[in-house]
Amino acid sequence: MDFRGVIFGIIFLSWFSLPLSLAADNVEVVIEGATSIAKTDDNFVCVTIDWWPPEKCDYNQCPWGKSGLFHLDLKNKIMENAIKAFNPLRIRIGGSLQDQLVYNVGNKIKRCHHFKKKEKGFLFGFSKGCLDMKRWDQLNEFFNRTGAKITFSLNALIGRKKSKTEKDLWVGDWNPQNTRDLMKYSISKGYKIDSYELGNELCGSGVSARVEAKQYGKDVVVLKNLVKELYPNVSTQPKVLGPGGFYEEEWFNTFLKATGPDVLDGVTHHIYNLGPGDSPDLIKNVQDPFYLSRIAQTFKDVSNAVDKLAPWSGAWIGESGGAYNSGGKDVSRTFADGFWFFDQLGMTSIYNHKVYCRQALIGGNYALLNTTTFIPNPDYYGALLWNQVMGSKVLSATHNGSPYLRVYSHCAKKKPGISLIFINLSKNNTFVIKLSHDQNLHVRPNVRFEGGDKREEYHLTPKNGNIQSDVVLLNGTPLVLSDSLNIPQLNPKLVDASTPITIAPHSIVYVTIKDFNAPACA
Repeated sequence: MDFRGVIFGIIFLSWFSLPLSLAADNVEVVIEGATSIAKTDDNFVCVTIDWWPPEKCDYNQCPWGKSGLFHLDLKNKIMENAIKAFNPLRIRIGGSLQDQLVYNVGNKIKRCHHFKKKEKGFLFGFSKGCLDMKRWDQLNEFFNRTGAKITFSLNALIGRKKSKTEKDLWVGDWNPQNTRDLMKYSISKGYKIDSYELGNELCGSGVSARVEAKQYGKDVVVLKNLVKELYPNVSTQPKVLGPGGFYEEEWFNTFLKATGPDVLDGVTHHIYNLGPGDSPDLIKNVQDPFYLSRIAQTFKDVSNAVDKLAPWSGAWIGESGGAYNSGGKDVSRTFADGFWFFDQLGMTSIYNHKVYCRQALIGGNYALLNTTTFIPNPDYYGALLWNQVMGSKVLSATHNGSPYLRVYSHCAKKKPGISLIFINLSKNNTFVIKLSHDQNLHVRPNVRFEGGDKREEYHLTPKNGNIQSDVVLLNGTPLVLSDSLNIPQLNPKLVDASTPITIAPHSIVYVTIKDFNAPACA
């Protein structure tokens, strides 16, 4: 073999010895910018703060700590800064125990206690709880200080009784008096509530308790009339939401018909599509595009039901945690959870959902903030980036490449052009993206877009390439709090717009292109 043959052999062997992670797929992504396909609320990203006490445990772990509304440290600087960074953040106050919560206002309750662990006779193994007005004052001072937009989820079981013939069914009319007293007190104090939601997971088959659809619709009408009476100024009148549970077609259709026109402002449903928190398949499922896509039909069905039976309203994800029963400790609070979470954000937006509410801000394994230290988990930064760059108008973004590449596009937020999120579920493949501008399929099909201005890129990757790390890198730099406990600035890297967009394995990438001429974004 001559010298050239030796060199060729070395190159040949070296090429085949390259790690699989260097494999690259060229993908053309087509953006249809002529018209938007859906629209989200300006405050699309939402989180829940729950009522769970420290005794809430699942699978021999108790991950809630003092994150429940009765115990939460409202003076924690990290949490305050984390909320302020969204400017504003929509927060839903509610969860499983809300339908056992009474408000100590009006007719004073002599013994106003927090939720206590009870093995029998109560929903979810906890006693009834009582919210005194001192804590309500403290909570509202915190909401006002952070500028949060508040959805308050109400107890929908007050006034009802358990059915003597049907398991888990509660019958009778909802009694709005305790809610009326809370509203009047809140109004007298100047507390701002963006929306009221009635009940938590009482629809359809229910979770521990359920209410029939016609009765529920009748009760929501009562709530709407109460809101209109106490908040007569239409411009500041809180929205009315419901039913806040899992979608079942027949129940939802009956409920929406029973509420009638112009009652519901948001049709809320819950999503926990990854199974139980102790499932050994969690880490596999969050990387499986076919598994993740199963839920799309539910999003489509809810949107269709709203369009047909409540077009004055909008579909909302009222609560979503991925894995139920407090989430999965080795997945839900790690970088890997972002593959599920941001795919959900993108998928719900294209199916015309107005709001997506994550369970939870703090508490459980799926919290955006660590329950003990309050330090942001990886999903927090991705959610903040969504809020920072993705506008409310949704565009069609399609490609014929690998299903392991997920792409969603919106008009850019507060600037010209478009923003995209790329989610690479593959651990091996890099995707090299070329964008095509498809304003008019009949005149200029698939015109390549190269652009003139530099584009903005935000590459999120896990520390040391470990997707189960709780540390996220932005453009290669770990995201950590400043010495003064402020959330770090999420700054993009500026890239020559004529070069392809490169999406590394197991990464989540936001891109903003300011000079992409999408008429829908004008």
